Amino acid sequence: MIEATTLLQKARELDLQEDPACRRADFHFPETAPVYLCGNSLGLQPRRVGSAVGDVLADWRRFAVEGHFEAARPWMSYHEALAPSLAGLLGAREDEVVCMNSLSVNLHLLMASFYRPTPERPALLIEDGAFPSDRYAAASQVSFHGFDPQKDLLRLKPRPGEDCLRAEDILRRIDAEGARIALILLGGVNYYTGQSMPMREITEAGHRAGCQVAFDLAHAAGNIELALHDWGVDWAACCGYKYLNSGPGGLSAVYVHERHALREDLPRFAGWWGHDKDSRFRMPEDFRPIPGAEGWQLSNPPILPMAALRASLELFDEVGMPALRERSRRLTGFLEESLSLVDGGFRQLTPRDASQRGAQLSLHFPQGAIGVMQGLRQRGVICDLRRPDVIRVAPAPLYNNHEDCASFVLALDESLRESRESSS
Repeated sequence: MIEATTLLQKARELDLQEDPACRRADFHFPETAPVYLCGNSLGLQPRRVGSAVGDVLADWRRFAVEGHFEAARPWMSYHEALAPSLAGLLGAREDEVVCMNSLSVNLHLLMASFYRPTPERPALLIEDGAFPSDRYAAASQVSFHGFDPQKDLLRLKPRPGEDCLRAEDILRRIDAEGARIALILLGGVNYYTGQSMPMREITEAGHRAGCQVAFDLAHAAGNIELALHDWGVDWAACCGYKYLNSGPGGLSAVYVHERHALREDLPRFAGWWGHDKDSRFRMPEDFRPIPGAEGWQLSNPPILPMAALRASLELFDEVGMPALRERSRRLTGFLEESLSLVDGGFRQLTPRDASQRGAQLSLHFPQGAIGVMQGLRQRGVICDLRRPDVIRVAPAPLYNNHEDCASFVLALDESLRESRESSS
């Protein structure tokens, strides 16, 4: 049995150390549970979101359609104000990013431009353990182009008996089959295991083989440090409602490397908001895309959800990803160390090397995790269940602290002991 007082005291002592990267007071925590470790599924609401959205509602009430130009933050250019923050989070230039649509929509829009299979190079490479929406999107794209997902949707699998992909195996697969791969599309951080991918090395290997290289950053943006431009990544997309705290179903953002900014040979699905701004309202016959990522926009953006994202991005600007990443390593390391005190019953899927993971530890319970999850919930802990036997625990560095991690560990220990006693 863990000595609860000792563990909590240690956690509280660590939390007393001044850490400007912790902005816990800037977030609303759920009334139903004091310990929230589910930011990898839905981030908490920043307190400033209410006023940010309220400002838009007030301008709508006051100006109606003229709010496009007369609002305190004019709606016509509202999305442009998010570009500096997004560029900082993604390691990109401002004209390489834009906020638009939802994640799977953006993946399809960008694959329409960058997945251009041929009989000689038909394949699309993904993780075998990619998020289901990515698998569905990739398979449907392969089929849409007239190829067979059974043969041309290639999947990276861990070695037998292992949970995570090895970097050398990924690179070896690209070297071996790169000549027939049109697009590599991997998660920057795997949603299930929490493994962080070696994105620079994958990009370099893919380009050597003549492949387009892209990443789904749903679990990476706001979680790990990124340098997409310097790494040469062709394109990427992320969602805003996980670590970026933009609210349920929040907007996505895309990145397109500047070398593609003026390419006229790229096919795309076009919409009026991606048209040249100077002539957009003259409604010309032919589409002329804005150079850069903005040229992939379709419709004018939804301002209310964009306001929620803007409010959260301000916090990231104030803290900075280097400080958040360092805090994340400390929190996850403390959680990992504390879990070693629990009397068995599970194993960690996430890499032990902190450089190969973000703010998540995935725990596998061979006897099933549903009962364990119920025990955690009864003790006021919210984390994420991947049925039937994995629990994902994500101490988000902006608002979680060491006491959250200690409370989870104690609740887990009690839940496991209760389960053992009831089955004996």
